[in-house]
Amino acid sequence: MAQQTFLDKLSTEIIANYGNSLSGITIVLPNKRARIFLIEALKRQLDATVFAPEIISIEDFIQDVAGIRSIDTIELLFEFYTIYLELTPKEKQQPFETFANWAKTLLQDFNEIDRYLLPPAHVFSYLKDIEDIKHWSLDLENQTDMIKNYLEFWALLPKYYETLYNHLIQKGAGYQGLIYKEAVGNITHFSESFTKDQLLFAGFNALNAAEEYIIQQLMTDGKASVYWDIDRTFLNDPYHDAGLFIRRFQKEWKQFTVQPFEWISDAFSEAKNIQIIGTPKTVGQAKIAGKIVEGIQQSGQTLDKTALVLGEENMLVPMLYSLPNSVGALNITMGYSSRNNPAQILVQKLFKMHTNALNRSQTSYTLYYREVLDVLNHPLVAPYLGASKLVETINKNNITFFSLNKLFEIQGEPSELFKLLFERWDIDTGDVLQRLSSILVMLKSFLSNDEEEDKITKAFLYSIFKVINKLINYYEQHPQMSNLTILQSVYKQVVDLAEVSFEGEPLSGLQVMGVLESRVLDFENVIITSMNEGKFPAGKTQNSFIPYDVKRELGLPTYKEKDAIYSYHFYHLLMRAKNVYLLYNTESEGLDAGERSRFLTQLEIEKKPNHNLKTVLYNANLPKKAYEPMVVPKSVKVQERIKEIATGKGFSPSALTGYIRNPMQFYYQRVLRIYEVDEVEESIALNTLGTIIHGALEELYKPYINKFLAVQDIDAMVALADEEVMRQFVAEYKEGEIKKGRNLLAFEVAKRNVHNLLKQEKQSLKNDDAVKVLALEQTYERWLEDDRLPFAVKIAGNIDRVEQRNGKIRIVDYKTGKVDKYNLVLKTWDGLTTEIKNEKIIQLLSYAFMYEPHTNGMEMEVGIISFKNMKSGFMNFCFKEGDGKGAPSTEVIDQAILSDFKAQLVVLINDIFDKDTPFTEVV
Repeated sequence: MAQQTFLDKLSTEIIANYGNSLSGITIVLPNKRARIFLIEALKRQLDATVFAPEIISIEDFIQDVAGIRSIDTIELLFEFYTIYLELTPKEKQQPFETFANWAKTLLQDFNEIDRYLLPPAHVFSYLKDIEDIKHWSLDLENQTDMIKNYLEFWALLPKYYETLYNHLIQKGAGYQGLIYKEAVGNITHFSESFTKDQLLFAGFNALNAAEEYIIQQLMTDGKASVYWDIDRTFLNDPYHDAGLFIRRFQKEWKQFTVQPFEWISDAFSEAKNIQIIGTPKTVGQAKIAGKIVEGIQQSGQTLDKTALVLGEENMLVPMLYSLPNSVGALNITMGYSSRNNPAQILVQKLFKMHTNALNRSQTSYTLYYREVLDVLNHPLVAPYLGASKLVETINKNNITFFSLNKLFEIQGEPSELFKLLFERWDIDTGDVLQRLSSILVMLKSFLSNDEEEDKITKAFLYSIFKVINKLINYYEQHPQMSNLTILQSVYKQVVDLAEVSFEGEPLSGLQVMGVLESRVLDFENVIITSMNEGKFPAGKTQNSFIPYDVKRELGLPTYKEKDAIYSYHFYHLLMRAKNVYLLYNTESEGLDAGERSRFLTQLEIEKKPNHNLKTVLYNANLPKKAYEPMVVPKSVKVQERIKEIATGKGFSPSALTGYIRNPMQFYYQRVLRIYEVDEVEESIALNTLGTIIHGALEELYKPYINKFLAVQDIDAMVALADEEVMRQFVAEYKEGEIKKGRNLLAFEVAKRNVHNLLKQEKQSLKNDDAVKVLALEQTYERWLEDDRLPFAVKIAGNIDRVEQRNGKIRIVDYKTGKVDKYNLVLKTWDGLTTEIKNEKIIQLLSYAFMYEPHTNGMEMEVGIISFKNMKSGFMNFCFKEGDGKGAPSTEVIDQAILSDFKAQLVVLINDIFDKDTPFTEVV
């Protein structure tokens, strides 16, 4: 037989006591959500149509008693700021954004003081005395100005409180504590004028002092009854936190000497299946919860009586993605913070881009490329902007900063959305808010009414639209918001409080909710996530100016009482459930980790005889290998493409060494022609720096090709070097910033490298070297024909410099990185093309192979000039037979060297051609 829920029992009681006269009673519940479920419970038990009772939340009821409307948190901050400016000497006044940081905490303390009916003057006097003692108040001579100002602030607290309180009363508005305090003062009048049959308070647990007073007064006047929902297990155990509050009410409320104390349940001790499930990570919990929901469905049950309670809100999105498609109807009744809302992130990026542009220069309005790309690539706007050409231009031309005019010029014909996003922001914050509102409305117009994904996007847009509209109202009422910095600060605070509301069917399907939303409700199947300390319960948080010991002294709630509230909610969820699944994160380190909740240990230690309690640990099935290298077979199409390269463009030395380094890299870049996407280089990349140095040297030496160099030629190059390096920087780095920061250092490095090479060149000429430059940055190619190859293969590449020096041909390869002489010494031909450490030797010998037909019988040597090892000068390739000092070596590239190299090259190329050798990733 199904366990009768609390609301079912309450409905039975109401109908038994009041019959068809339900409209004469008022039922007060802890929250608004329970109202829907109570009405449904009444409908199930009534056989005739009747007028429903008035069902309201406790907060709405207290507002009715007080006759004061609730004030919005941000509006309250502005009202308090007005009071602050009135009472604080002008020289000590803080700007709104600084004030707001501490004012929120102080207002929370005001709220607690009023909710617990404490005399404010006594509390503030107590706090001031504590601060006086802490800051050596008696020794006035040692007080700094900062300490004096601090103590003056504490002395002003009573005045802040009193003035704000009276100011709000005059406006007929108030924060929660003020409303509760006024309701206490008005309860006698309310009780005397209450004309309905009865007030029923149902399902409460923790009550503040004002709520206690009001309910007791109404009970004393015979106007109210209270229905608790507490299990005997928790009530009779003097140490059980779940019964902390209700035990005290039972003991201290004198009304229970004449009225029955109802209701005490025995449901918790009945049969239950409880699984405690540990798994790593948040997403692990989401996946397991999805499997549990699927299992409930497969067992033939509907999900109407299943609650998925999320211990923390950031579980919502991974949970929604983990639920099976078969779930169907789904009702989400928990607030999802707007901080992670994509619409909020867009607005935040717009604030950042435009405020930074204003701060850089109000006249030129300079935009930073990253901030522009962040907006252009945002998923809410990217599909509708048509800005792919703009993004490509920014990346290709290395534009880091540019004017608004330049942005619109590159875009061409901007759409209305583009104008709204990027047109200059006015200093007038009202105009900024109207523009943000227009952007959100336009984005909504692009979305479909039928697509489920678009409906969710609309919910995100609407939540931020409400925030912006609220800010527009604030702007019209509060002159402080005319400053853009303050507007951004207020926006952040409003967003922190805003939540995304999702549509759903409250009475059918799976119920996804937070802990507080579960109050008064009962379910057969309960799944609770994030059962870790610091999450469930939430742990110690001290967002207050009132110290812990003072709170204990004054009777204000501390973390102990907050833990007791969590305890009640947790055990209430379990009370009438049949199947309970409690999920926690097993990881002890990381942002979302922590010990498993004490509630789980408590369940195990205090296990009831009828509880079938099982603990399960899920761990990811790790493969034997952490990573399986990627393997791509050489299909017929791939073989055709390789032949196309070999006989067309040819294999360059860098392509061949790229294959040795990682065959998969060769496959992606050469076979598939997939290259890295252009991105803006904020600081000069090493390869770009190399290109700049190569380009500068080419231009400096170009006028002297086929001419023997003289010392005065080098002097002429030195005079032009700085200007040429700058020209190459501009050509390569385009519109990138090169006059400051790391790029300025890179510019100086490039100049130094060029000057060092010219200095070395000049010294060699003074030493009577005869140097004639034959070619610069020139492409050479040569066919490799060999009986061991299936067909002739072209070897082609770009040689940095070819010169005739002292009667020999010298091929020079410039390297911006560090190269040592030993990197160019080869001791054996075996395995030359199998080890990447030989890549520089392979490149040099490939250049020698390509250039050999042009030597005209002259001896040839090849080598490297390393700009990070200039002291070594030109380092040539050397073949050395053996390890001893006297071992014979060869530096001249003769036919024997080339023949041995060609044999190794054939082995490498055949490996590339071999259809049975797949491209295998090197890891």
